This record gives sequence, C-alpha cells and structure tokens, in this order.
Amino acid sequence: MKFSVRLMAVLGLATLLVSAAPAAIAAGPGLDDPAKKDHAMQIVSSAENSSLNWRAQFGYIEDIGDGRGYTGGIIGFTSGTHDMLELVERYADAKPGNVLAKYLPALRAVDGSDSHEGLDPGYPGDWRAAANDQTFRDLQESERDRVYFNPSVSRAKQDGLRALGQFAYYDAAVVHGYEGLQAIRDRALGRAASPAQGGDETAYLQAFLDERVIEMKKEAAHEDTSRIDTAQRVWLNDGNLDLNTPLRWKVYGDSYSIG
Repeated sequence: MKFSVRLMAVLGLATLLVSAAPAAIAAGPGLDDPAKKDHAMQIVSSAENSSLNWRAQFGYIEDIGDGRGYTGGIIGFTSGTHDMLELVERYADAKPGNVLAKYLPALRAVDGSDSHEGLDPGYPGDWRAAANDQTFRDLQESERDRVYFNPSVSRAKQDGLRALGQFAYYDAAVVHGYEGLQAIRDRALGRAASPAQGGDETAYLQAFLDERVIEMKKEAAHEDTSRIDTAQRVWLNDGNLDLNTPLRWKVYGDSYSIG
C-alpha cells in the first residue's frame, strides 16, 4: 500500500514537471517545400546571375575567369568541374544527336581545366540554342537536384538544421561543390556542435558561415562574400532559422526581396 502511494506521488510529480516544461518550437517547412525551394533558387540566382528570375538562366553561359572554364545554366555548371560534362552526357542519352552532343569529346578533354579547346567558337551559341529545348531545361533542373540540392538538404537535415541551415549548405555546394561543402562542414563541426549533436543551431551556423567566408576568400573570383555577409548572416542574426518571408538581402550591393 505504501509502495503504491509513493509510486502515485512520483508519477504525479513527473506529470507536473512535463506539463510545466516549455513547449518545443515547431520547425517550419524544410527547403524541399516547393515554395521554399523556389525562394532558394531565387536567392542563389541573385548571387549567380544578379536576377531573381532563375528560370531565365537556362541559356546563360560565359567564362567568368574563375579557372573553371565555361559557366552555364541555372546553377552554374562548369566545363572544368565535371558537372557540365555530366549534364551534356545525359542530354545526349535523352536526345541523341542534339546540338551539344558533338562537343562531348572536347568537354571530356577539358574537364578539370579552364581550357576552351574544341569548344570555341560555337559552343556558347549552341548552348543557348539547346536552352530552347524543354528536355535540356528539365535535365538542368534534375542535375541541379541530383548533384547539389538533394544531397545538401539531406545532409543538413541529418545535422538537425532548419531551412536557413539547409540553404547555407546548398549555397556552399553550388559554389564549392558537394565535397567543398563537406570540408566546410567538417571545419565548422570542429568549432561548434550541430543541433543533431546537442549543439545550439545559431552558434553552429555562425561557425559554418565563418568557415564558408574563409573558403570563399581563397579564390579571387569569390572574394566578395556579400552572399554571406548581407544575406545569410542577416537572416541568421534576425533569428529567421525557418527562412520565412518576407526576405530582404543584398548581393554585390544590389538589393533584393521576396514577399
């Protein structure tokens, strides 16, 4: 009888403590939510193309002098870092004899360099022509998701990050490749625990962005870190971990907004 009374008292105290505990803040939709994903594409496009209209960038192509050869398309596929080659290979598989297929030998030869050998003078014009083909546009989106968006968002979710952290990972992968993202993440984890490890999300993301800035400044083409300083860092300092609209930011001194 005494045991039952004591047990009931303990259970009652436990119930009281649980009910008194502060409620956890529910996370908003992740970056893979369709609306959030579109916002992410707009934010990246503001940095990559100085425009929120990312769907207008399928035909974009130029050499920006970053040592990666030609940069083209909605995510900045490059002839020097293999992702442009993979895209054109998939396009050739989907539509044999397309306008870019004839450049595959040259793309394989220049992969890993900034060379245009075998690509000039016709490749940029043919890329822009291919961008009128819905198949090529669809492949750009699917390759963006396969190589950059999906693995970055998945990794961020495993680390316990909400939409802003998921975007920070994705944007890092866009600029530095997924392996580059992993290297930045590893260094950040040496400075702060991730939420999945019991750490504070804001403190971890501050460490991640610090390491991202260090990585960007290693290359002259990326020494302007405004896509971090006057965009992602602003939202983080404002506590907007769910990347909710309205969003206001600047890149290279230009102002943008969503919502």
